[in-house]
Amino acid sequence: MEKFDLKMPKMGESITEGTIINWLVNEGDSFDEGDILLEVATDKVDNEVPAPASGTLVKTLFAPKDVVPVGEVIAILEVSEEKKLNSNSNLKSKENFTLSAVEVPQKEKLRNKNKNQSAPQYSVPSFSSPLGKTDGASFFSPLIISIAKEHHISFEELARIPATGNEGRLRKSDLFRYIEDGRPYKFAQPVQQDSTAYRIPQLSFDKGKGKIIEMDRMRQMIADHMVYSKHTSPHVTAYVEADMTNMVNWRNANKKAFQEKYGERLTFTPLFVEAVAKAIKDFPNINASVDGNNIIVKEDINIGMATALPSGNLIVPVVKNADTKDLKVLASNVNELAAKARDNKLGGDDIKGSTFTISNVGTFGSVMGTPIINQPEVAILALGIIKKRPEVIETESGDEIAIRSMMYLSLSFDHRVVDGFLGGSFVRRVADYFEQFDINRDI
Repeated sequence: MEKFDLKMPKMGESITEGTIINWLVNEGDSFDEGDILLEVATDKVDNEVPAPASGTLVKTLFAPKDVVPVGEVIAILEVSEEKKLNSNSNLKSKENFTLSAVEVPQKEKLRNKNKNQSAPQYSVPSFSSPLGKTDGASFFSPLIISIAKEHHISFEELARIPATGNEGRLRKSDLFRYIEDGRPYKFAQPVQQDSTAYRIPQLSFDKGKGKIIEMDRMRQMIADHMVYSKHTSPHVTAYVEADMTNMVNWRNANKKAFQEKYGERLTFTPLFVEAVAKAIKDFPNINASVDGNNIIVKEDINIGMATALPSGNLIVPVVKNADTKDLKVLASNVNELAAKARDNKLGGDDIKGSTFTISNVGTFGSVMGTPIINQPEVAILALGIIKKRPEVIETESGDEIAIRSMMYLSLSFDHRVVDGFLGGSFVRRVADYFEQFDINRDI
């Protein structure tokens, strides 16, 4: 037997770190080649790390929920000398979406681990500094800040957590224990000097009785992401109505020929993506994110498509560089990503890099929606159901009533950096591209 360093594998081009969810093999236990040693999370995609050869797990260097950079040694193994190994051999991660099966045992393990430890005594300290500011003496390591960002924990909340490190520094074990205890300071308010300032009322609600369903890991991440987005961005929603008749008639007349020619289904989604990408080129400041006091206007136009998974959870696969692709390629990208989502096969790179998101709420029969911004973007577009109804239209002989295919568009935008003029002009431009669709367009 020889020693072997098991390293955090690379699980996608843009992935630089992973979070250990659970060790499936304990120290001292033996395993066979291909056995799953641990599970690793990267954003919304979970991965299994298999054993590169038969052997024994000597020592784990990181605990569950530790955030580890790619390439960092995470465990020491003893493996068969018959098989030559290197740091890259057989360490390919396999995507896995059975999140609830991973999360529930992990929570039980952490509860058992901390069962015999004395619970920290939480008492809310007084703060006279503004919300989001901390005592100047407070120091948080990059690891603590990384974990806090993942759980959307503010510096104000971090400063309240009992610390056991040297000179009162917060350790990762303190932070994980605090998270396991339900984050008791999550909604704690600092002492306000202004007696008229608003404070969150400490109310006790009767939540009622019924079947209890524990959130799986993805649902918890979605919940945190949505709350964080509403807390961070002042949302404003603008609405317009678009006459989709030309686009609907063209698609109905050409979808069969399109599939025969290119082997791809022609849904409305690639047509929507095409129009949105054109509108973003007209109004590039809508394709941005906020970094402190800076606005980052993105060079690439990557359109995210909010998509429901079979589990009912939401994920956002991304059409990269949508402005550079023709309708055939857009249809191919959209169909491929939709199929991966249905089969739970989306990879880390499939959901990375979105700069603007669309959500087709019309798929579920909704007339319109008020979408929540997909951080760190500054806007998101919801597209309602396309419905036929009588409309007054202008003709050469005067006003007439005709049956038209109509749709509502609703754009939620971050009012910190997107004003009403930009938001309203952009969503109107998207509607114009829909309405001005060339009915004689060649496929």
